[in-house]
Amino acid sequence: MRLKNYFMVVFLLFIRCETDTKLIKSQPWKEYSSYEEAGFDEKKLDNLTAFIKENSNTSGLVVISDGKKIYQYGDIRDISYIASCRKSILAMLMGKYVENGTIDLNKTLDELEIDDIEGLMEIEKSATVDHLATARSGVFHVASNSGYDTRNILKRGSVKPGTYYLYNNWDFNAIGFIFEKLTGNSIYKELEEQIAKPVGFEDWDFKLQKKSGDLTKSKYPAYHMYLSTRDMAKIGQLMLDNGEWNGKQLFSKKWLKKIVTQITPKDTVTKRRSNSKSLSPKFGYSYMWWTFDEFKGDNRYKNSFSAHGYGGQFITVIPGMRLVFAHKTNFREKTNGKFTPKDVYYQIIDFIVNAKI
Repeated sequence: MRLKNYFMVVFLLFIRCETDTKLIKSQPWKEYSSYEEAGFDEKKLDNLTAFIKENSNTSGLVVISDGKKIYQYGDIRDISYIASCRKSILAMLMGKYVENGTIDLNKTLDELEIDDIEGLMEIEKSATVDHLATARSGVFHVASNSGYDTRNILKRGSVKPGTYYLYNNWDFNAIGFIFEKLTGNSIYKELEEQIAKPVGFEDWDFKLQKKSGDLTKSKYPAYHMYLSTRDMAKIGQLMLDNGEWNGKQLFSKKWLKKIVTQITPKDTVTKRRSNSKSLSPKFGYSYMWWTFDEFKGDNRYKNSFSAHGYGGQFITVIPGMRLVFAHKTNFREKTNGKFTPKDVYYQIIDFIVNAKI
């Protein structure tokens, strides 16, 4: 009898594990009946579709206006790699743990017993969690994965933590490790519990989430995420609505405001990260989110911010116009390895903004 009960418990646990990630109650986007109802010029949006086909390698685009879907392009259900957008999502997930004291932004790497291949220097160990989250750690250790600013890396130990901005994946990967160490939970489980379930992701697949990186270079892998475009848009909507979803406060308003309040000014970021001839906005940097107050001299973009990912992955929020954009380029499967440049993406955004009547 005991053996039978044991197997029953094991079976129920198995069923629970299988259903936890499959039985999320999805919440489809509400849609406008027409462009006119939403206050957009139909002809201009038709021109946008032609522009996307001719100039981009967009595999999925969703535009949300005041909480309802106004425009889509491509396969918005396709789940694929979102690259560095993962970092902006981690910034959101940190909030409740910072506010309940589980994560102390002022703790140093030394206090947290963080080290790496061949060791960190004493000055590097004085960097705090806050420094990592804002890309100002002064730790110039090589990261386990590529895709960061290698041109502006300085000699190790040459700067005091907090004084020099550098977009280095070492910071972002290390803070992912620290998050899991302090919370006792995986980033992917937190993404599921804090966002995917409450907002009703339509295409969430826990099994697709996986870390990667060369652990002979650094102990800390990249926590890559795989999402659909329409689910990325829900993340943007959460940010736009200050953490509220269907009348429930899922995230702290104070925290979400903090992570999109500029820390490193756009002049510094532009000098390090951007082509001077770029047609995209000039960005500042906050807590793993990119900030911009204007674009093409247009103040409708005031207080806007974005998550950026390699190859054409973006989430953009324009608060003054109540607009959310989610853009994907599945260059591994859908576009024959072709990317969507940042300049092209922001031209797409400008099309939408200027189509608003």
